[in-house]
Amino acid sequence: MSLADKFTLSRLLLAPVFFAIYQLPAIFPGAPERAFLWTIPLLWVIAIFAELTDMFDGMAARRRGEISDFGKLFDPFADTLLHITYMLIFVMEGIFPAFLFLLVLYREFTVLFIRNLMMKKGVTMGARLGGKIKTVTYVAACAAAFLAITIERFEVLDFLYPVFRYTALGIFIVSVILSVSSFIDYYLVFKKTS
Repeated sequence: MSLADKFTLSRLLLAPVFFAIYQLPAIFPGAPERAFLWTIPLLWVIAIFAELTDMFDGMAARRRGEISDFGKLFDPFADTLLHITYMLIFVMEGIFPAFLFLLVLYREFTVLFIRNLMMKKGVTMGARLGGKIKTVTYVAACAAAFLAITIERFEVLDFLYPVFRYTALGIFIVSVILSVSSFIDYYLVFKKTS
């Protein structure tokens, strides 16, 4: 496994860790909520590191000449699992509407299926520009949503909670629109190889 793939793998492994730590208050319902405030800064560190690994894996692959068909598929797969994990949390918190989350799931799994079909034809389709832009909006929406949750948990600057909550919703809506439009791009590329 190349250094780039190790960065990608770390992102894949951090997704369930993030979810498990976030769920600690639900696992211990009798404990006071303030007892788990330490999880919020830790979750920020995990999320920031996980997002940075997306940049690190690309830099390592290019610098070390380790760009591979496996890496082209592994990187977006890890991104998808990480962002779906975040989004599920925001659905549970009532920030991200479930029907929009479902559209994201449909899009992501359909693109993965298309990539598999193309692999059978000997064509590896990595992330495309539309997919990369969509990912940036996923990250921005998740950051805004997590800021809202941070404010709510720490009970500070309460007046900013609705600002970040609705900002997150707005960016999520934009990200879903970009997600669907980038899917069309992936589908058209697939059709050209058929």
